[in-house]
Amino acid sequence: MIDVEDLIFEYPGLRALDDVSFHIQRGSITALTGPNGAGKTTLLRCMAALDQPVSGAIRIAGIDVLEQPRDCHRIIGYLSDFFGLYQRLTVRQCLHYVARAQGIDEQNCDAAIADVCRRLHILERLEMRPGELSRGLRQRVAIAQAIIHQPQVVLLDEPASGLDPEARHELAELFLDLQQQGMTLLVSSHILAELEAYCSDMLVLRQGRIVEQVAIKSRSFFSTPYKLVLATAVNNLKEILNRLTGISVLKIESNQQAWLTIDGDAKQQHHVLKQLLALDLPVCEFAPAPGNLQDAYLETIKLRP
Repeated sequence: MIDVEDLIFEYPGLRALDDVSFHIQRGSITALTGPNGAGKTTLLRCMAALDQPVSGAIRIAGIDVLEQPRDCHRIIGYLSDFFGLYQRLTVRQCLHYVARAQGIDEQNCDAAIADVCRRLHILERLEMRPGELSRGLRQRVAIAQAIIHQPQVVLLDEPASGLDPEARHELAELFLDLQQQGMTLLVSSHILAELEAYCSDMLVLRQGRIVEQVAIKSRSFFSTPYKLVLATAVNNLKEILNRLTGISVLKIESNQQAWLTIDGDAKQQHHVLKQLLALDLPVCEFAPAPGNLQDAYLETIKLRP
Protein backbone atom coordinates (compact mmCIF):
# COMPACT_ATOMS: atom_id res chain seq x y z
CA MET A 1 0.00 0.00 0.00
CA ILE A 2 2.85 2.42 0.85
CA ASP A 3 6.25 2.45 -0.87
CA VAL A 4 8.91 4.99 0.12
CA GLU A 5 12.25 4.84 -1.67
CA ASP A 6 15.48 6.80 -1.10
CA LEU A 7 13.69 9.77 0.47
CA ILE A 8 15.86 12.77 1.36
CA PHE A 9 14.56 15.96 2.99
CA GLU A 10 16.69 18.88 4.13
CA TYR A 11 16.12 21.97 6.21
CA PRO A 12 18.79 24.69 6.00
CA GLY A 13 21.88 23.11 7.52
CA LEU A 14 20.08 19.89 8.54
CA ARG A 15 19.26 16.67 6.72
CA ALA A 16 16.01 15.60 8.40
CA LEU A 17 15.46 12.46 6.30
CA ASP A 18 18.49 10.61 5.00
CA ASP A 19 17.87 7.98 2.30
CA VAL A 20 14.69 6.63 3.89
CA SER A 21 13.15 3.53 2.29
CA PHE A 22 10.41 1.20 3.53
CA HIS A 23 7.24 -0.62 2.48
CA ILE A 24 3.97 -0.95 4.38
CA GLN A 25 1.45 -3.68 3.64
CA ARG A 26 -2.22 -3.00 3.00
CA GLY A 27 -4.43 -3.32 6.09
CA SER A 28 -1.63 -2.99 8.64
CA ILE A 29 -1.30 -0.58 11.57
CA THR A 30 2.31 0.56 11.78
CA ALA A 31 3.79 2.34 14.79
CA LEU A 32 6.22 5.10 13.75
CA THR A 33 8.55 5.55 16.71
CA GLY A 34 11.82 7.26 17.51
CA PRO A 35 13.28 10.00 19.71
CA ASN A 36 12.39 13.68 19.38
CA GLY A 37 13.95 15.16 16.25
CA ALA A 38 14.20 11.79 14.50
CA GLY A 39 12.21 13.05 11.50
CA LYS A 40 8.82 11.41 12.18
CA THR A 41 6.68 14.51 11.55
CA THR A 42 8.72 15.46 8.47
CA LEU A 43 8.24 11.96 7.07
CA LEU A 44 4.47 12.08 7.61
CA ARG A 45 4.22 15.52 5.99
CA CYS A 46 6.12 14.31 2.94
CA MET A 47 3.83 11.28 2.69
CA ALA A 48 0.79 13.57 2.96
CA ALA A 49 2.15 15.67 0.04
CA LEU A 50 2.53 18.73 2.28
CA ASP A 51 6.33 18.98 2.14
CA GLN A 52 8.52 18.52 -0.92
CA PRO A 53 11.60 16.33 -0.41
CA VAL A 54 14.92 16.94 -2.13
CA SER A 55 14.77 13.55 -3.82
CA GLY A 56 13.21 10.11 -3.60
CA ALA A 57 9.83 8.59 -4.35
CA ILE A 58 6.60 8.00 -2.41
CA ARG A 59 3.75 5.87 -3.74
CA ILE A 60 0.50 5.28 -1.95
CA ALA A 61 -1.92 2.80 -3.51
CA GLY A 62 0.09 3.13 -6.69
CA ILE A 63 -0.23 6.93 -6.81
CA ASP A 64 2.98 8.95 -7.10
CA VAL A 65 2.55 11.37 -4.19
CA LEU A 66 5.10 13.89 -5.45
CA GLU A 67 3.70 13.96 -8.99
CA GLN A 68 -0.02 13.66 -8.15
CA PRO A 69 -0.51 15.30 -4.73
CA ARG A 70 -4.21 16.13 -5.26
CA ASP A 71 -5.03 12.55 -6.19
CA CYS A 72 -3.13 11.42 -3.11
CA HIS A 73 -5.10 13.74 -0.84
CA ARG A 74 -8.34 12.02 -1.83
CA ILE A 75 -7.21 8.60 -0.62
CA ILE A 76 -5.43 9.57 2.59
CA GLY A 77 -6.43 11.06 5.90
CA TYR A 78 -3.87 13.13 7.81
CA LEU A 79 -3.85 14.36 11.38
CA SER A 80 -1.00 16.68 12.29
CA ASP A 81 0.43 16.99 15.78
CA PHE A 82 -0.60 20.65 15.92
CA PHE A 83 -3.96 20.52 14.20
CA GLY A 84 -6.20 23.50 13.49
CA LEU A 85 -9.98 23.88 13.66
CA TYR A 86 -12.12 26.76 12.43
CA GLN A 87 -13.06 28.53 15.65
CA ARG A 88 -16.07 30.37 14.20
CA LEU A 89 -17.69 27.23 12.82
CA THR A 90 -19.60 24.62 14.77
CA VAL A 91 -18.32 21.06 14.86
CA ARG A 92 -21.00 20.13 12.33
CA GLN A 93 -19.90 22.93 9.99
CA CYS A 94 -16.21 21.96 10.35
CA LEU A 95 -17.00 18.39 9.37
CA HIS A 96 -19.34 19.44 6.58
CA TYR A 97 -16.66 21.67 5.09
CA VAL A 98 -14.07 18.87 5.14
CA ALA A 99 -16.57 16.37 3.74
CA ARG A 100 -17.36 18.59 0.76
CA ALA A 101 -13.67 19.41 0.25
CA GLN A 102 -12.98 15.66 0.10
CA GLY A 103 -15.60 15.15 -2.60
CA ILE A 104 -18.51 13.79 -0.57
CA ASP A 105 -21.81 14.68 -2.24
CA GLU A 106 -24.01 17.19 -0.45
CA GLN A 107 -26.82 14.65 0.05
CA ASN A 108 -24.40 12.23 1.73
CA CYS A 109 -22.72 14.69 4.10
CA ASP A 110 -25.18 14.37 7.00
CA ALA A 111 -24.84 10.58 7.03
CA ALA A 112 -21.02 10.79 6.86
CA ILE A 113 -20.95 13.31 9.72
CA ALA A 114 -23.29 11.24 11.89
CA ASP A 115 -21.28 8.07 11.26
CA VAL A 116 -17.88 9.52 12.13
CA CYS A 117 -19.22 11.39 15.16
CA ARG A 118 -20.85 8.22 16.48
CA ARG A 119 -17.50 6.43 16.22
CA LEU A 120 -15.72 9.18 18.13
CA HIS A 121 -18.54 9.84 20.63
CA ILE A 122 -19.01 13.50 19.75
CA LEU A 123 -22.58 13.44 18.41
CA GLU A 124 -23.77 15.61 21.29
CA ARG A 125 -21.10 18.23 20.47
CA LEU A 126 -22.14 18.92 16.87
CA GLU A 127 -23.62 22.36 17.57
CA MET A 128 -20.72 23.52 19.73
CA ARG A 129 -17.70 25.48 18.53
CA PRO A 130 -14.15 24.14 18.94
CA GLY A 131 -13.27 26.88 21.42
CA GLU A 132 -15.97 25.54 23.76
CA LEU A 133 -14.46 22.03 23.78
CA SER A 134 -11.71 20.51 25.88
CA ARG A 135 -8.36 19.61 24.30
CA GLY A 136 -9.40 15.97 24.16
CA LEU A 137 -12.70 16.70 22.42
CA ARG A 138 -10.99 18.99 19.91
CA GLN A 139 -8.61 16.09 19.18
CA ARG A 140 -11.59 13.84 18.47
CA VAL A 141 -13.02 16.41 16.06
CA ALA A 142 -9.66 16.62 14.26
CA ILE A 143 -9.53 12.83 13.93
CA ALA A 144 -13.10 12.88 12.61
CA GLN A 145 -12.02 15.36 9.93
CA ALA A 146 -9.15 13.06 8.94
CA ILE A 147 -11.31 9.97 8.39
CA ILE A 148 -14.71 11.35 7.35
CA HIS A 149 -14.10 10.48 3.68
CA GLN A 150 -13.18 6.83 4.45
CA PRO A 151 -9.57 7.09 3.21
CA GLN A 152 -7.50 4.06 2.22
CA VAL A 153 -4.52 5.29 4.26
CA VAL A 154 -4.57 7.26 7.52
CA LEU A 155 -1.47 9.12 8.74
CA LEU A 156 -1.67 10.22 12.38
CA ASP A 157 0.91 12.28 14.25
CA GLU A 158 0.51 11.85 18.04
CA PRO A 159 -3.25 11.15 17.81
CA ALA A 160 -3.69 10.36 21.53
CA SER A 161 -2.21 13.67 22.71
CA GLY A 162 -4.57 15.35 25.16
CA LEU A 163 -6.96 12.41 25.47
CA ASP A 164 -7.94 10.94 28.84
CA PRO A 165 -7.38 7.19 29.51
CA GLU A 166 -10.95 6.24 28.54
CA ALA A 167 -10.74 8.21 25.30
CA ARG A 168 -7.38 6.61 24.48
CA HIS A 169 -8.90 3.16 24.91
CA GLU A 170 -11.77 4.14 22.61
CA LEU A 171 -9.24 5.49 20.11
CA ALA A 172 -7.43 2.13 20.04
CA GLU A 173 -10.74 0.39 19.37
CA LEU A 174 -11.47 2.89 16.58
CA PHE A 175 -8.12 2.19 14.90
CA LEU A 176 -8.76 -1.56 15.03
CA ASP A 177 -12.20 -0.96 13.53
CA LEU A 178 -10.68 1.11 10.71
CA GLN A 179 -8.20 -1.70 10.09
CA GLN A 180 -11.09 -4.18 9.87
CA GLN A 181 -12.60 -1.94 7.18
CA GLY A 182 -9.41 -2.33 5.15
CA MET A 183 -7.69 0.95 5.99
CA THR A 184 -3.91 1.13 6.40
CA LEU A 185 -2.72 3.23 9.36
CA LEU A 186 0.65 4.80 10.16
CA VAL A 187 0.63 6.15 13.72
CA SER A 188 3.41 8.25 15.22
CA SER A 189 3.51 8.29 19.00
CA HIS A 190 5.81 8.25 22.01
CA ILE A 191 3.27 6.29 24.07
CA LEU A 192 4.53 2.82 23.22
CA ALA A 193 2.24 1.00 25.66
CA GLU A 194 -0.79 2.31 23.76
CA LEU A 195 0.66 1.54 20.34
CA GLU A 196 1.10 -2.05 21.46
CA ALA A 197 -2.67 -2.37 21.90
CA TYR A 198 -3.39 -2.00 18.20
CA CYS A 199 -0.22 -1.91 16.07
CA SER A 200 0.89 -4.87 13.96
CA ASP A 201 4.23 -3.42 12.82
CA MET A 202 6.88 -1.02 14.07
CA LEU A 203 8.99 1.40 12.06
CA VAL A 204 11.87 2.95 14.03
CA LEU A 205 13.34 6.24 12.84
CA ARG A 206 16.50 7.72 14.31
CA GLN A 207 18.53 10.73 13.13
CA GLY A 208 16.61 10.73 9.84
CA ARG A 209 17.32 7.08 9.05
CA ILE A 210 15.29 3.90 9.32
CA VAL A 211 16.79 1.86 12.15
CA GLU A 212 14.44 -1.10 11.91
CA GLN A 213 11.12 -2.24 10.48
CA VAL A 214 9.60 -5.30 12.09
CA ALA A 215 6.34 -7.14 12.61
CA ILE A 216 6.00 -6.63 16.36
CA LYS A 217 3.62 -9.56 16.80
CA SER A 218 5.89 -12.08 15.12
CA ARG A 219 7.68 -14.75 17.17
CA SER A 220 10.91 -13.98 15.32
CA PHE A 221 10.90 -10.47 16.72
CA PHE A 222 9.41 -11.18 20.12
CA SER A 223 11.60 -14.14 21.01
CA THR A 224 10.03 -14.74 24.38
CA PRO A 225 12.66 -14.49 27.11
CA TYR A 226 12.60 -17.01 29.94
CA LYS A 227 13.45 -16.05 33.49
CA LEU A 228 15.50 -18.57 35.45
CA VAL A 229 15.74 -18.16 39.21
CA LEU A 230 17.71 -20.46 41.50
CA ALA A 231 17.04 -21.04 45.19
CA THR A 232 20.74 -20.60 45.97
CA ALA A 233 23.60 -19.00 44.08
CA VAL A 234 25.75 -21.05 41.69
CA ASN A 235 29.18 -19.53 41.12
CA ASN A 236 29.73 -20.77 37.57
CA LEU A 237 26.14 -20.31 36.37
CA LYS A 238 27.07 -18.62 33.10
CA GLU A 239 29.48 -21.41 32.10
CA ILE A 240 26.90 -24.07 32.94
CA LEU A 241 24.15 -22.41 30.90
CA ASN A 242 26.42 -21.87 27.90
CA ARG A 243 26.95 -25.64 27.71
CA LEU A 244 23.22 -26.39 27.39
CA THR A 245 21.71 -27.10 23.96
CA GLY A 246 18.73 -25.26 22.50
CA ILE A 247 19.10 -22.01 24.44
CA SER A 248 20.81 -18.63 24.22
CA VAL A 249 21.85 -16.73 27.32
CA LEU A 250 20.59 -13.15 27.17
CA LYS A 251 21.79 -11.89 30.51
CA ILE A 252 23.15 -13.15 33.83
CA GLU A 253 21.81 -10.77 36.48
CA SER A 254 23.52 -12.64 39.31
CA ASN A 255 24.71 -16.14 40.15
CA GLN A 256 21.12 -16.80 41.11
CA GLN A 257 19.14 -15.33 38.20
CA ALA A 258 19.42 -15.37 34.39
CA TRP A 259 17.44 -14.59 31.24
CA LEU A 260 17.37 -17.07 28.35
CA THR A 261 15.76 -17.57 24.98
CA ILE A 262 14.72 -21.02 23.80
CA ASP A 263 15.08 -22.26 20.23
CA GLY A 264 11.75 -24.02 19.86
CA ASP A 265 8.30 -24.60 21.33
CA ALA A 266 6.95 -25.95 24.62
CA LYS A 267 8.60 -29.32 24.03
CA GLN A 268 11.98 -27.61 23.83
CA GLN A 269 11.17 -25.71 27.02
CA HIS A 270 10.52 -29.05 28.72
CA HIS A 271 13.82 -30.42 27.36
CA VAL A 272 15.75 -27.41 28.70
CA LEU A 273 14.12 -27.74 32.11
CA LYS A 274 15.10 -31.45 32.21
CA GLN A 275 18.71 -30.45 31.45
CA LEU A 276 18.69 -27.90 34.27
CA LEU A 277 17.34 -30.41 36.78
CA ALA A 278 19.72 -33.13 35.57
CA LEU A 279 22.59 -30.80 36.49
CA ASP A 280 21.13 -30.61 39.99
CA LEU A 281 20.62 -26.85 39.74
CA PRO A 282 18.27 -25.58 42.51
CA VAL A 283 15.62 -24.25 40.09
CA CYS A 284 12.77 -22.46 41.83
CA GLU A 285 11.45 -20.49 38.85
CA PHE A 286 11.60 -21.11 35.09
CA ALA A 287 8.89 -19.36 33.08
CA PRO A 288 8.38 -17.10 30.06
CA ALA A 289 8.45 -13.35 30.59
CA PRO A 290 6.76 -11.87 27.49
CA GLY A 291 8.25 -8.69 26.13
CA ASN A 292 6.33 -5.61 25.08
CA LEU A 293 6.70 -2.81 22.55
CA GLN A 294 8.74 -0.71 24.97
CA ASP A 295 11.21 -3.57 25.40
CA ALA A 296 11.31 -4.16 21.65
CA TYR A 297 11.98 -0.49 20.90
CA LEU A 298 14.74 -0.20 23.50
CA GLU A 299 16.34 -3.42 22.28
CA THR A 300 16.24 -2.15 18.69
CA ILE A 301 17.86 1.15 19.66
CA LYS A 302 20.49 -0.66 21.75
CA LEU A 303 21.51 -2.87 18.86
CA ARG A 304 22.09 0.05 16.48
CA PRO A 305 24.85 2.64 16.58
